[in-house]
Formats: sequence, structure tokens, C-alpha cells
Amino acid sequence: MKYLGINKVSFVNGEGARVVLWVSGCNHYCPGCQNPDSWNPANGKEFNVGALAKVFDAVERETIDGLTLSGGDPMYPQNREEIARICRMFRVKFGDRKTIWMYTGYYFREIEDEPIVKEGLVDVIVDGPFIREMADQEYLWAGSTNQKIWRYDRETGKWEESK
Repeated sequence: MKYLGINKVSFVNGEGARVVLWVSGCNHYCPGCQNPDSWNPANGKEFNVGALAKVFDAVERETIDGLTLSGGDPMYPQNREEIARICRMFRVKFGDRKTIWMYTGYYFREIEDEPIVKEGLVDVIVDGPFIREMADQEYLWAGSTNQKIWRYDRETGKWEESK
């Protein structure tokens, strides 16, 4: 998997202060996409042990609430295995004291059988492609109103759509 960058702090890619990993690879090609350079899975640097350490070191800071996976698309088919691996290691290191948000152009129903979803490896999924005609800058945590926010309840083991 390749990545385009790591933001050490962001307040607009999920609740609280977050580290953001921007991965390469997306097959949605949304008109008006904020990051079309991320569509090509060959763009960027190889995600390796050094990049993982950089992400985890940044998340470790007391002022950081968690990690956000964005792109491109973390659920791009060639990214799924590596993203699940990163999330499993994150859970080992941080447990439930830090959260993981993931933005994907797939609708929840299209990925609900993927290990990352079935195993509850992330806490929040913002789903669906960006649709320029439905763009709304007031729509919290998403770019267009077709996108839904799904939260994983660790007590019940269930996903619920939230507003």
C-alpha cells in the first residue's frame, strides 16, 4: 500500500484532535474530489515500518484523540488487508483509549462483510462517495449529504448509523 502523507494533527477529519493517514488508491473518481492525486494507487510512498512508527508516535501524544484513515480510499481493494493489519496493531497498542475513524467511498452495505467492519477494528466509518450536487459544508464530518456516519458500539458489537 502507498500513502501520500501523514498529518500529525487535524481537527476536521473526525472528532477531536486526530492524526490522519492519507492512503493512495481509489476507484470512485468522484467529480469535485478534494484529493484526485490519491486515486492512483502507485502515487506516494510505500507504507512501511517507519511510516507505521511515525503514525503511532504521533497518535501516542496525550493531546491526540485517535487516527483517521482517509485518502484515496482505505477500502480500495488493494488497501484492505494492510488497513486491517494497521488497525489490529493499533488496537493492541492503544486499546479503546484512542479511536479510529475511516472515510470510504463505499457504502456501508458494500463493505459490511469485510474483516475491518465485522471485527469492529474501527470506531467510526463515514461512508459513500462524494457527490458534488449534494455537497454541504455544514454537514458535520462528511462532504455530501448522501454520506452516513456509522459508529461501532463495543458493548453490543453492533454498528449504528448516527447523526
